[in-house]
Amino acid sequence: MPRQSASLDLATPERIAEQALLIVDRDGPGGLSFRTLAAALDISVASLQRRCTDLAGLLDLVTDHLAAELPEIAPGTGWATATETRFAALYGLLTAHPGLLTLRGSRPWLGPQLLKRLVEPQLADSLAAGMTPTEAITAYRRMYLLTLGSASFVDHRDPKAAQTATRQALAALDPDDFPALTGNLPAILAAVVDHDVYFGALRQLISAADPDSRLAP
Repeated sequence: MPRQSASLDLATPERIAEQALLIVDRDGPGGLSFRTLAAALDISVASLQRRCTDLAGLLDLVTDHLAAELPEIAPGTGWATATETRFAALYGLLTAHPGLLTLRGSRPWLGPQLLKRLVEPQLADSLAAGMTPTEAITAYRRMYLLTLGSASFVDHRDPKAAQTATRQALAALDPDDFPALTGNLPAILAAVVDHDVYFGALRQLISAADPDSRLAP
């Protein structure tokens, strides 16, 4: 049986994902290509393409590798605590790698690690807590979309740049036409980069969906 090439031996999914994340975090989403990634791994482009045929396959590999970092929740953990822990961890991963989030765009994230560590246990916990299937998936989708949207719109690694862009946009407005925006600049700039905006909204969704709170007298 012919031996697998040394180049392909080096192109393990783990090495590919780790190096791709390094490139995106360092150079931004525009810095990632099969050529730059293959060069960084010291392998051929052909070997890289044998592992992930195209950019979509590469992004699926990288995001699923990242999803393996999501925590496993101990049995018996309360529904609200388990839910906040899972989604807060997802938010942390996404905000740590904004370039990857930009590259994925609207592509669904349905790799086995995300399904195993977030979707399946979250739905199972919700059903066990007394939700109907419709209630469980609706609650999940609301928190999932909140998390993706909150992570997508601001690069929290560079708050000064986000605030500067917002300041410049508001400075161009006529105060007579936009009194609420131009008259409350400090509060607006603080909210743009405040992680508590996300966590407060997440907790509101959790509180509204919490089966234990609905059973309370």
